[in-house]
Amino acid sequence: MAPLSRRQAFKTALAGAAAGAVPAVAAPQPRFGIGIEGQRKADLGNGMFRNPIVAGDHADPTILKDGADYYMTFSSFQSCPGALIWHSQDLVNWTTISAALTQPIGTVWAMDLVKHAGRFFLYIPVLQPQRTAIYVTHAENIRGPWSTPVDLGIDGCIDPGHVVGEDGRRYLFVNGGRRIRLRDDGLATDGTLESAWQPWQYPKEWVVEMFAPEGPKLFRRGPWFYLVSAVGGTAGPATSHMVTVARAPSVHGPWQHCPHNPIVRTRSAEEPWWSRGHASVVEGPAGDWWMVYHGYEKDFRTLGRQALLEPIEWTPDGWFRAKGGKLDQPLKKPHGGKAGPAGFALSDDFSGQQLGLQWSFHAPAVDESSRLRIEGGSLALRGKGASLADCSPLTCIIGDRSYEASVELEVRGAGHGGLALFYDERGHAGIAFNRSQMLTYGYGQEHGWMRESITANRMRIKLVNRENVLTIHYALDGGEWKQHAWQMEVSGLHHNVFGGFLSLRVALFSAGAGEVVFRNFEYRGLTS
Repeated sequence: MAPLSRRQAFKTALAGAAAGAVPAVAAPQPRFGIGIEGQRKADLGNGMFRNPIVAGDHADPTILKDGADYYMTFSSFQSCPGALIWHSQDLVNWTTISAALTQPIGTVWAMDLVKHAGRFFLYIPVLQPQRTAIYVTHAENIRGPWSTPVDLGIDGCIDPGHVVGEDGRRYLFVNGGRRIRLRDDGLATDGTLESAWQPWQYPKEWVVEMFAPEGPKLFRRGPWFYLVSAVGGTAGPATSHMVTVARAPSVHGPWQHCPHNPIVRTRSAEEPWWSRGHASVVEGPAGDWWMVYHGYEKDFRTLGRQALLEPIEWTPDGWFRAKGGKLDQPLKKPHGGKAGPAGFALSDDFSGQQLGLQWSFHAPAVDESSRLRIEGGSLALRGKGASLADCSPLTCIIGDRSYEASVELEVRGAGHGGLALFYDERGHAGIAFNRSQMLTYGYGQEHGWMRESITANRMRIKLVNRENVLTIHYALDGGEWKQHAWQMEVSGLHHNVFGGFLSLRVALFSAGAGEVVFRNFEYRGLTS
C-alpha cells in the first residue's frame, strides 16, 4: 500500500514516523520584553492589547486554565521538538516553558491540553505514512517530563476534544461529529467510535474551502455542556474558516445549534484576519470570558495561522456572542491577571548545553539527534541528504512581517550548508557554501547556473525579508557585506500553494558529506 499523502490522509480523517529521540531542549530567556526578537508585542502597556497574542505559525490553539495560570499549545506538524507549552497569567503575554514532544511520532495536528485528577494530558492527532491516529501523553508537572506517547488506536480521526460527562466518564469528541469513551485513566479507549452530534451547516452559497467539521472543544458552564467547533476549511478563500457553537444538557445530547452561528467568521478579504476559526473558550482571570483561535494575516499567509484573542459576552438565553469585531482595533485586556514575559529571543550564540526551544528539526528521522553537537559557542550540524530539500533543516518560527537573520558558518568536509527561508521540501530560498562555491536556492531548487567560485574558510550570511521581498547578503573571511545578485519575492510560499499547513521559517541547514559549524545566529524584527 502506498503511503498516504497529507491531503489524502486529511480527506480520510474528514470522512470517517518512527519514534526516536531528539536533543533535549531548553527555554530561551526573554530579552528586553519589546518583541523585536521574534514576536510582535500584543500588550500595549495601557490596558489594551492588539492581535496576534502569539505571532507567527501557532495554529489550532488549545488552552487550559489552571488556577491563576494559563497554558496553551499549538499544532507542531512535522517539527520536533514539538507541542511547545506556552504560559501566561493574563491571556495576552505568553512565553514558552517546555516541549511536550521530544520524539517524532508523525505530523502533529490540533491537540487538546487538559488537566484531570491532578494530572496533565495532551491528546494528539497524528498523520503517519499509512494512517491517522490519536495519541496521548501525560505529566505530573506541566513542565514535564512528559510520558512516552501512547497510541489510542483511534484510526481515521483528528482533532480530539476531551470532556468529562455528568456521568463522571471521560470522552473524546473528534472531527465529523463523532466521539469515543475513554477508560478512567484516560490512557485507553473504553468503547467504540460513534456519532455524537450533527455539525452546523452554513448556507450553501457561502464561499469556503470545504465543509470539514473539525476542532471540537467542550466545556461545562451552569446546566449546559458547550461544544465549540469549526467548519468551512482552515485555508483556501479568506472567508473559509469559522467558529460555531452547540449546547446540550448532557454530554449525550441532544445538541442544539446556537441561533447566532457562526460566532466568528471572516466575511471579506478586506478584513485584517482571514479564515478565522478553530476556537477554544476559556474564563479570564476575573471571570470574564474569551476565545482563542487562529487566523491568517491579510497578505501574510507566509507567517502561517497566528493566535488571536477575542472577548465574548454571555446572553440572557445562555448563549454567547463574540465582541471583538474584525480585530482591526486594540481591545481591552482581560480584567485581573498578571503581566509576564512575552515571546522569547530567537537569537542564539549557542553558548548553552541544550538546543533552545526556538529550534526544531523539520521532518526528523530516528537518528536526528546524532547530527547535532553544541559546544563552545558553536552548533555543528552533520550533513544529511543531498540538498536543502531533503536535509531536515533546523528551523525557527517567525512572527514579524519584516525581519533580518544572520549567521556565521564554517564548512567542514565535502558537503554544503547555509541559511534559508524554508516552507517545505518544495518551497524554499537562500544561499549555501561548500569549500569552493556559493550555491543559490530559489523557489524550491538549487540553481546550478548561479554557482559562483569562492575562496574562504568562514562565511557570514544575512537574509533580509521586507514584507515578503527577500534580499541576501554574504561576507567572506570577515570582509565586507556583498549583496547577492538575486532578490526574490516569496509571498507565494504558503499553504494555498504547497499544502501542509506550514509557514515560512528561518532555517539552518547542512547537506551532503561532512558538517557545517554555525556561530552567532542573530535575529531582528524590522518595523518597516
